Amino acid sequence: MRAVAVSAFGAQPQLMDLPQPEPGPGEVLVRLAAAGLNPIDWKIADGMFGDAMPASFPLVLGSDGAGEVLAIGSGVRRFTIGDAVFGQFQRPAQGGGSYGELALADEDRIAHAARSVTYASSAALPTAGMTAYNLVEETRVGEGRRVLIVGATGGVGTFATQLAAGRGAEVIATARPAKAELMRTLGAAETVDHTAGSVADQVLAAHPDGVDVLIDMTGGPEDFAKMTRTVRDGGIAVSLIGSADADELTEHNLRGFNFVNRPSPQLLEILAGHVDAGRLTVLVGREVPLEEAPEALAASRTGRAQGKTVLAL
Repeated sequence: MRAVAVSAFGAQPQLMDLPQPEPGPGEVLVRLAAAGLNPIDWKIADGMFGDAMPASFPLVLGSDGAGEVLAIGSGVRRFTIGDAVFGQFQRPAQGGGSYGELALADEDRIAHAARSVTYASSAALPTAGMTAYNLVEETRVGEGRRVLIVGATGGVGTFATQLAAGRGAEVIATARPAKAELMRTLGAAETVDHTAGSVADQVLAAHPDGVDVLIDMTGGPEDFAKMTRTVRDGGIAVSLIGSADADELTEHNLRGFNFVNRPSPQLLEILAGHVDAGRLTVLVGREVPLEEAPEALAASRTGRAQGKTVLAL
């Protein structure tokens, strides 16, 4: 099978011809139609997680994917051959991932795909969608809450904006002017241009009483600390990249934490249901063929990639 893999941590991703995997107990073999690209993919390829993530090489890259069940291992009960599925396929210890024509997944890492969208849309959903859903849950976003989402135009941000607005929250989304209208169609009550000066100053000028919840996808420790000025007394501030200092937040009478995602097949099913019910829109920025994955990963590293990239398999 064709797959994009690395021969060692830090090596250049390459298109390779690898043996077809066979499902073991509790495993599902999927003929993938699409794979979603996430920043975590190149971070794994670089070995950024050290000894915490042992790997076998060649290591096929990619976590998110969608396709059709080709074979099942013993003990699998939730799926049958021919089922349309989506979910997470990254298995570093076994050398497996979603950037390939075939991939193995543990049964509890996938779910039945949404019926109303393409495999490309389903492949763009798992990691970003589950992250956004858990964020909204853990920050207790609901009716009447004002939520500031920094980094709102990315994959997690677009899902978080929709989910928070769907719960009745007033969402303030950071966005360049060219993306402002898109974010409003996704449910943002207003947008803030992060290229036009301090986001915190702009938010406080419009809302002197501040926001109830800050969800920051992008800010390092210093920028995150500055952004917490927007959060009213007793509010919640969350960082997706480990920038929150719990002691400092407590000193300012804020609750907060560094977010850690908790994926589950039940959550995948909830997201697929939201998509089929029209409550969640999946935005695919571009689709590229598998052989262009190395270039797509390089674009992701710059932080300037536009929209969600999906590999067509």
